Amino acid sequence: MNKVLRMNLRDRDILQSTPLMAGLNPGLVKRILDGVVIFSAEARDLLFREGAAADCFYVVIAGYVRLYRTGVDGKEADTGVFGPGDVFGQCAMFLSDRHTFNAQCAEPATLARFDYSKIRHIMAEEPELSLSLMNIMARHLNDARMNVANDRLHTAPQRVARYLLELSHTQGDGHANSFRLPFQKSLLAGKLGLAPEALSRAFSLLKNSGVTIRGRVIQISDAEALRKI
Repeated sequence: MNKVLRMNLRDRDILQSTPLMAGLNPGLVKRILDGVVIFSAEARDLLFREGAAADCFYVVIAGYVRLYRTGVDGKEADTGVFGPGDVFGQCAMFLSDRHTFNAQCAEPATLARFDYSKIRHIMAEEPELSLSLMNIMARHLNDARMNVANDRLHTAPQRVARYLLELSHTQGDGHANSFRLPFQKSLLAGKLGLAPEALSRAFSLLKNSGVTIRGRVIQISDAEALRKI
């Protein structure tokens, strides 16, 4: 069950550094934050369902949230994974106030909720906020198109290899090149547009290129070999 929390300094710092508010004038940031609700959610909690009426969007403060669609046969297809600082759910504000995806917490999470009516009121008076939201949606659209291109241009092992190299660059310790996946493998599969079994096969193949996997801990012994896949 969701629990409303008091905004602390860490929450405020994360929100102020998000693409939504970074660069906005201090007075506008304060006005936006005055209407924010901070709350906690448990793993597997549904934040909204596809087709449901929408009245707010969210920013992740801690944890991860998955967006997905459900087929007529009940099969799920992940369309995005959002972590700390990411904004999601804002598109419905411009699409007849209806969600087109499901949003579920992949693990215990802390989120900020932004009411559509309050944001619309501010947008009408502060064009800066409108431009900020447009920038976020443009980035999401570009990411979606890049994912389509990657799906068509790269095999499953190539997609996994590219992701691991990017992650090692940002999280590796610089010595053994060891790092931890930020979320469980089932979520990684969805993020990369792969079925769980396809991800498992890709990991098995990457072992021949110097990738060691122990739970969520990854070690790359030969980054050059991984780049050549």
